[in-house]
Amino acid sequence: MALWSPDTPCSCDCFVSVPPASAIPAVIFAKNSDRPRDEVQEVVFVPAGTHTPGSRLQCTYIEVEQVLKTHAVILSRPSWLWGAEMGANEHGVCIGNEAVWTKEPVGEGEALLGMDLLRLALERSSSAREALHVITGLLEHYGQGGGCREDPTPFCYHNTFLLADRTEAWVLETAGRLWAAQRIQEGARNISNQLSVGTDISAEHPELRTHAQAQGWWGGQGTFDFAQVFSLTQQPVRMEAAKARFQAGRELLQQQKGGITAEVMMDILRNKESGICMDSGGFRTTASMVSILPQDPTQPCIHFLTATPDPSSVPLGQCSNLSSLGRGQPRPPRCCPLLLEHRTPFGPCHDSRLRWIAGTLSTVNTRRPWG
Repeated sequence: MALWSPDTPCSCDCFVSVPPASAIPAVIFAKNSDRPRDEVQEVVFVPAGTHTPGSRLQCTYIEVEQVLKTHAVILSRPSWLWGAEMGANEHGVCIGNEAVWTKEPVGEGEALLGMDLLRLALERSSSAREALHVITGLLEHYGQGGGCREDPTPFCYHNTFLLADRTEAWVLETAGRLWAAQRIQEGARNISNQLSVGTDISAEHPELRTHAQAQGWWGGQGTFDFAQVFSLTQQPVRMEAAKARFQAGRELLQQQKGGITAEVMMDILRNKESGICMDSGGFRTTASMVSILPQDPTQPCIHFLTATPDPSSVPLGQCSNLSSLGRGQPRPPRCCPLLLEHRTPFGPCHDSRLRWIAGTLSTVNTRRPWG
């Protein structure tokens, strides 16, 4: 396994296991969110809603057209912005995003953040495939850009996404308004701050190849490798570090292939040797999430979240079936206080080491502090 240096800038890692890689008949999703070390990341629940036709929605920087109905979502998000680093909705759709830099210029002008696109997709989709269409449609219409941290120092990037539901997963990678996607119907997959969709492209922007050819990045003949064509020739240090982390994550998944559980995913997120669980200079793992998405639609999806930094030393907490929290019911309290006081997990928790929040998105338990 490639080793990580504590002085190397790092960022997020996402993982998914689709049967038969999973030990159970379920898709298992996981993410570590690596953000500025002093940034608060909170867990919030947003109930399903209906909206006035023609209304507008304020995202982090810009407004977009609101849809008539939005789904209930649980989000892990930096407290200063509208979007989210990761989350799930009432239909069992989970999404995590990653920063990436490509040959396409990064826009510092205000547009939709990747985190805004993530939340919008969760609120508007009932499957991973539909979430992909939501993101790519919004990307085409509004573009992506703007500062990605509260600090005024510019920090802008494009995004890759891992989208999962009860039956499959998609890797969606973007370069400006362009994109390529890979469908994952079985096996295990991870993403880590670099383009990783190569020649196995399941869907793409209609102008992707003509644009690459016009820029002189691809000759127009032979195999088209998205990652090779759009990756920077001179990679930033953070992306060079991501190569080792991506390889380490892939190896950790392969070692457990056929036996991947939520506990396995949690152990991967706790792995410090690889840099997947990191604390380096101004950045660290500020929040983590693992989700179990049973293929049986009668079974609830289970979502575990830390709501606090460093999954190797703190619990994750559990929430359950979002759909049972109907419109008009009280919203659970915002969970930023979980940084100071953890809540008692409920529902099945098969490993005493886990102590993440375990449950279904129908309930958020706030009755007793963590022991």
